[in-house]
Amino acid sequence: MTIKLAKWINKGTPWIWFNAGAVAISIVMVIGLLLLLAVRGLSHFWPHDVMRANYAPPTTSPELQVTQVIGEFVESETIPAIQIASSGIPVDETQESYRRDLLKLGNRDVTGADFIWVLNDFVSDIEYPANLITLERREWGNFYGFITEVRENGNAVASSNPEQPGDDTAWNAFNVRLQRALSIYDQIFEIENDEIGQINYQMERLRLRERRLEIDGENTPEAIAAINADRAELDEQYEGFQLQLVELYESVNRDTAVFQAANEAQLEIDLADVVLAYRPNQMGFFAKIGAYGHKLGEFLTDEPREANTEGGIFPAIFGTVMMVMLMSVFVTPFGVVAAVYLREYAKQGIITRTIRIAVNNLAGVPSIVYGVFGLGFFIYILGGEIDQLFYPEALPAPTFGTPGLLWASLTLALLTVPVVIVATEEGLARIPRSVREGSLALGATKFETLWRVVLPMASPAMMTGLILAVARAAGEVAPLMLVGVVKLAPSLPLDGNYPYLHLEQKFMHLGFHIYDVGFQSPNIEAARPLVFATALLLVIVIAILNLTAVALRNHLREKYKALDV
Repeated sequence: MTIKLAKWINKGTPWIWFNAGAVAISIVMVIGLLLLLAVRGLSHFWPHDVMRANYAPPTTSPELQVTQVIGEFVESETIPAIQIASSGIPVDETQESYRRDLLKLGNRDVTGADFIWVLNDFVSDIEYPANLITLERREWGNFYGFITEVRENGNAVASSNPEQPGDDTAWNAFNVRLQRALSIYDQIFEIENDEIGQINYQMERLRLRERRLEIDGENTPEAIAAINADRAELDEQYEGFQLQLVELYESVNRDTAVFQAANEAQLEIDLADVVLAYRPNQMGFFAKIGAYGHKLGEFLTDEPREANTEGGIFPAIFGTVMMVMLMSVFVTPFGVVAAVYLREYAKQGIITRTIRIAVNNLAGVPSIVYGVFGLGFFIYILGGEIDQLFYPEALPAPTFGTPGLLWASLTLALLTVPVVIVATEEGLARIPRSVREGSLALGATKFETLWRVVLPMASPAMMTGLILAVARAAGEVAPLMLVGVVKLAPSLPLDGNYPYLHLEQKFMHLGFHIYDVGFQSPNIEAARPLVFATALLLVIVIAILNLTAVALRNHLREKYKALDV
């Protein structure tokens, strides 16, 4: 038996099973992480039922009154009774623990807090009224309550009794006017961000053009007159859009609605401040699926609001993908050229070995060091010189001498170039020497051999290096905080204004967005599910970028399979 066991061990079978078990555990952990992110993040967008209940918290105060609460159930936990007693709340000494529930009350402009913990034992008369309304607002977060009246220019046009669930008069009038308000708001957004934004951009270019003429001494009366004529035309267009905005604002601000919150508190809300309104307790499963899709679509396509705890994260998605694509454009040629020189042209000796050791060590340098280097060299030195040479009319305001998309991409390219160099070198080393000799024997030069034979055969290895570079760069946050990423970017770095791709602009990033929402948000309970949702989205974005590169690598590998690479 001992001999058989020794042979079994010598064959390496235990290590095979050990490796298989480790791989299985890793896969289970990854799947578990993704499921945690999906459940905790995606459930945030489901239109949960809203309850109304009475809460009589234990207290020694003689003026104890029952408080009405309206909100969504979030989670519950069990806590020891001694912990509650230590906070000064009287409890039953014979009871070892209590269950407390976290409720999302919304109505921050009424109650001052979005969330509240309540002891389950003191909650009574729980009900789910069919006519209870959930509002998603542009400011102050969610609102929960009953609609009582719809007003136009301060005059009531429809009203309902909250205690009569079948009275939908005010609700129907509210929906009609809400759709109108949303349509007008879209027009206002388009004029302010597209039309007026383009005019402001052109006005700034005229100012810089005039300043450039002054610096060059070419500010002749004719040139200044031409600039003034263009400026007058833009001013006329601006005045026209301003008149349209005044009319639209007057139109959108005419409609308001009065709502009754918990404890019969009354609040008048402008319909222009409402993003979405629905009655979750009255919705069926398929209606909730539709609302869920709408809210998820809003998360993926809209801009953030309320300190990034509401709205969408499209600018962060766009910034992440744009930065990774630019980084790939920069890192691939530099990494490939360096690898080709080291493998094909450099004399193999102590200097080359030293360079390879240095390249391998660069892969282990902390990323924040690259961020400091990018800030000092790319931004302050290189960007400052570019401003002096090409944008003197904008000084002292920096153009490229400030953190932006270009410098963030170059910093990450520098961070990931060792990975591309090592992967490309390994691919070049796998190409048989006979292939090179055969090409040279047929009359091709060394460069032609390299360009037409060696590099195509090594392209799968190059793509492997690029895949590893993308996987690392897309998740980096620390260096980006120094070289271009911001909490909120007012505009995308790609738009319809010349030169269309604005490499000098700051941008948003999913990784930094997770950090900002998770650790810098003043409303942590509201931000928590968005952290999970954004983290899941970041994983999906990285996976899509990697799968795209993997598909290209497999195509190249299949194309050159006959060469046995």
